[in-house]
Amino acid sequence: QVQLVESGGGLVQAGGSLRLSCAASGRTFSSYGMGWFRQAPGKEREFVAAISARGGTTKYADSMKGRFTISRDNAKNTVYLQMNSLKPEDTAVYYCAADLNFFRASERITTYEYWGQGTQVTVSS
Repeated sequence: QVQLVESGGGLVQAGGSLRLSCAASGRTFSSYGMGWFRQAPGKEREFVAAISARGGTTKYADSMKGRFTISRDNAKNTVYLQMNSLKPEDTAVYYCAADLNFFRASERITTYEYWGQGTQVTVSS
């Protein structure tokens, strides 16, 4: 079992920055990959970024490349999503998720077994 709790969401103006955090507990954090997804109202949940267990591999959705950075601190059992140059279209609930695979940084939603409750990010124009 893995428990995930996101934090750091909020309201920000376009062009601003936010850093999301996801604290994990349960299984050994450094043994599995992590991902961030988001879901806007009326839309399907979509991939944002992923990182492998030791942080050696990262992946990003094309629209986030260069603006978002995923990282993890295995000593703190936490994964982060630094979001810069935010746009109104980034408004969504952001979820972190755990993929119980050591090697993967997966963009596929079906590979993730555990999910947090989500944190709201609202970008005003």
